[in-house]
Amino acid sequence: VFGAMGIFCNFYAVDHLLLADASMLNKMSPFFAIIFSFLILQEKIRPVQAAAVIAAFIGSLFVIKPTVMGMSLFPSVIGLIGGMSAGAAYTLVRLLGERGEKGPFIVFFFSMFTCILVVPYLIFFYEPMTLKQTGILLMAGLAAAGGQFSITAAYCCAPAREISVYDYSQILFSAGLGFFLFGQIPDFLSWIGYLVIIGAAVGMFLHNQRQDKKERQENRA
Repeated sequence: VFGAMGIFCNFYAVDHLLLADASMLNKMSPFFAIIFSFLILQEKIRPVQAAAVIAAFIGSLFVIKPTVMGMSLFPSVIGLIGGMSAGAAYTLVRLLGERGEKGPFIVFFFSMFTCILVVPYLIFFYEPMTLKQTGILLMAGLAAAGGQFSITAAYCCAPAREISVYDYSQILFSAGLGFFLFGQIPDFLSWIGYLVIIGAAVGMFLHNQRQDKKERQENRA
């Protein structure tokens, strides 16, 4: 359910926001995964990790730019909800991995459930596609499948705090594709938000690396 919500919200955000903005809001999911990992899995959150979560929320406000008259506020909030839902889904994937469930089975069950969920919409709001659109849809599905298998394997093998930083490489691809394919140029405040969130993620990753190195040295001693 959370995975399906994350996908639907992200699709809506992509359709109503700049591609890079929608992607960045979706990339809040690793920080939500850390919060849900604490609430559900009792994985400890270090002070540095808590600071990174707060910084990420501040960065997201630069992307959302909430105003009373802002026409993009609603899709921005939907995008943020999508990131939160994805973070909850990743946490549950981590829980399933700890219980011995295989990654391919998790992906299969999630994909099957999501497909069944959208069948009514497909029936009542069906729109015929051209050959070109069908090809693009198949390529999107192939890319998404590769990403889903990879992220599921990652969260099955390691805590969210150790792998979240790698998920942020998507923003570089999204911003580049948005510029070259659609001529989209994020504004100055959005770039500040990107830098704050990515900086928080990289800082958290480096801290985890130092912490793991220190623990290994203590174990050898």
